[in-house]
Amino acid sequence: MDGTPRTLDELASRTGRWLGLSAAAPGLHTTAVVADRFDRIAWRDTYEQSAGLRELAEELTGHHGGAAADLLTDVFLAAYKTAPRLREAAEMDPSRLVCHGIITALTRERAYAELRRETAGDPYAAAMAVLAQAAAVRRLLAGSQDARDRAEQAGRARQDAADAADAVGEALDRAAETAAADGTVPAPAADAVQRAVEAAEAAARRAAQDAGNAARALAAASPGIRAGAGSAAARGAAAVRQEATLMRAWGVAPGELERMPFDRRARLAERLRTGRLAEWAELIGRFRQMAGGERARKVENATGELVGVTLGDDLSRVIPSELAHLGLPELRAVFATRYAAGELMLYDSQGEQATGRGAVIACVDTSHSMYMSGPGGVTREAWAKACALALLDQARQARRDFVGILFSAAGKIRVFRFPAGREAAIHDVLDFAETFLGGGTSYQTPLTAAGELLAEEFDDAARMRGDIVMITDDECGVTEEWMRSWNEAKHRLGFRVFGVAIGAPRAAAADSVLDALCDNLRSIDDLTDVHAAADLFRVI
Repeated sequence: MDGTPRTLDELASRTGRWLGLSAAAPGLHTTAVVADRFDRIAWRDTYEQSAGLRELAEELTGHHGGAAADLLTDVFLAAYKTAPRLREAAEMDPSRLVCHGIITALTRERAYAELRRETAGDPYAAAMAVLAQAAAVRRLLAGSQDARDRAEQAGRARQDAADAADAVGEALDRAAETAAADGTVPAPAADAVQRAVEAAEAAARRAAQDAGNAARALAAASPGIRAGAGSAAARGAAAVRQEATLMRAWGVAPGELERMPFDRRARLAERLRTGRLAEWAELIGRFRQMAGGERARKVENATGELVGVTLGDDLSRVIPSELAHLGLPELRAVFATRYAAGELMLYDSQGEQATGRGAVIACVDTSHSMYMSGPGGVTREAWAKACALALLDQARQARRDFVGILFSAAGKIRVFRFPAGREAAIHDVLDFAETFLGGGTSYQTPLTAAGELLAEEFDDAARMRGDIVMITDDECGVTEEWMRSWNEAKHRLGFRVFGVAIGAPRAAAADSVLDALCDNLRSIDDLTDVHAAADLFRVI
């Protein structure tokens, strides 16, 4: 070739640009979120445990190749990391610039910051966020297909240019091997170097052209990417917020969730999202919120509203004029005599009683009629079990045992025990909530079981002052013999009975059997009103 350099120095000068390009080619990344070894382990372990993630990845990579898998990794890490940091676009492999744009748009959404409050550090919640955004990610990948094709073409052209630059270096090395002592290079070797340089120049021009095309395609796709990212972030945030609310409504603490194995947590979430449990979550949440507020108002051993003066020996309620006698030596003996006789003048009050100390027992009617619904579609069963679960919280706050007794006809009961010293396992709570016996109604069966449990507690731990809450929508009779034994047990064990008649005014009437059984009885008509039972949580 005419004009081709013939000495090694001339060839080296001619090829210097390409040698520098080859040596300086940086290692580019295919994922946008900067991750350490532990982040990658979290993603790999979660991916292996989640069938949903694996199915989604298989589907998307089948349509969109490896870019889809890298994008899913980024979406997970952006949710999982507390403060995700994104690489600069210049650090990215050109074939992944569109995915970089998608994850950048996602993380800039305000909804994504809200999402991370629930998902940061929690691989299960981050995986759930990925799955919740699956439909939006599909649309983003499909809508950016042309931009990704051009970006991938630019990536291939860039690699071709790098390979061509490497070929220049290799040709120069071969020329050096054939050079004479004075540096002269044989014509064939020199021509090979020249051809390698020309190929490298052509590859560089194609790479620049393809990079420009890819940049323009990405700019054209950007508005759609930003809109799709907003939709994806909103969907993800709504999904994790809904599940977090669901878990809180059922009393599942965040710490308990984080300790729960992935597959068990997934089954729990599915169980709570389906069937009757999902329908009850809002009502249960309101019951628990109301009960928490009533607990905050409650004062142990409160005297209630002052209504006058009475006689007795309760030194905490002695009126000031009586206490003044203690200041006079000659009247101290009189004070002592009146105290011994229970004749001190005391403030009289009415209102909240002192709380119990024995077990809290909720007897919940699960006869067929409890399926009936009231205003707002709330069933009697839902109201009764929401109240019972709030009583479970009440007992745990007071470090008291809780027992749930589900009953219907004579002899049909299920007993669920939740000891104070042991965490209430969520699967036991859900079993209690889901169990429904059907049939008729018998008061004697559940109340006999409740009395036996309190007697057992008294014999084992000498605890008295238990509380029984009887929730029913029906009335039925009891035998005189049973009633006598019931009253004897109440007197011996000192427990109280609270009655709740749901949609059954006759059962709550002053001459009803339920009224005779209970120390305190109320009637519930509006099943959307959780505050109708508020006073229970002040006195239990």
